[in-house]
Parts: sequence; structure tokens; C-alpha cells
Amino acid sequence: MVRARAIVSGVVQGVGFRFFASRLAQRYGITGFAKNLPSGDVEIEAEGDKSAVSGFLEEISIGPRYAHVTDVNIEWLEPKNYKVFSTY
Repeated sequence: MVRARAIVSGVVQGVGFRFFASRLAQRYGITGFAKNLPSGDVEIEAEGDKSAVSGFLEEISIGPRYAHVTDVNIEWLEPKNYKVFSTY
């Protein structure tokens, strides 16, 4: 079990990015959250099996159709035992 915090930059707000992350999380069995930041970035915390979190982050780096991801800064952390994947 691992947890990653990712700050996703680019055109990632107003394009369904958090909904995209939530759907991906369900598909990968990931818990955590996605939230918009005042900077225009999206913060994501993803927790689960290392291979699932890695696959999730690969797809996050592409984003949904109307997004344009320019950077994903990932920090690996100790798990927090999230129960669900939430969007804020």
C-alpha cells in the first residue's frame, strides 16, 4: 500500500479533470482525493496498491480530452488509509 501526492499543472481546471480522476480511481481501486487549488493546479492524493497507483498516475499525466497537462509533480508518502476517493 502506497500514497502519492501529485500536483498537476496546465489547463486542468474547468475541463472535467477531477471527474476524470474520480472515474480513474474507481477503475484502479484507488482511494484519496482530487481538489482544485487557487493556483489553477489540481492536487491529487492517490492511495492503493503500488502498481495501481502508478498506472493511475500515468493516465493522470495525460488527462481528459480538453485538459492540457504540462507537469505532474509527484511526492511519495506513507499511507493514510483513505476509505473513498473524493473530489473537492
